[in-house]
Amino acid sequence: MPGAVARTSTLALTNASLPFILEIANKGYVTAMQENLHLKNGLNVYRGNISHVAVAAALGYPLSTI
Repeated sequence: MPGAVARTSTLALTNASLPFILEIANKGYVTAMQENLHLKNGLNVYRGNISHVAVAAALGYPLSTI
């Protein structure tokens, strides 16, 4: 789909991502992750440790809590 409507899909992705990017830029990544559950749930790896349940299970690595 993105290849068929490249401009539209790029604009949609930008519009969906920009609020999160601005939040990280304005608050710093640590505060943004603590205050926004959506950002925290999207975090897969932190400081070399797997922090997402599905990623840890798929790769066979231990899950690390932040």
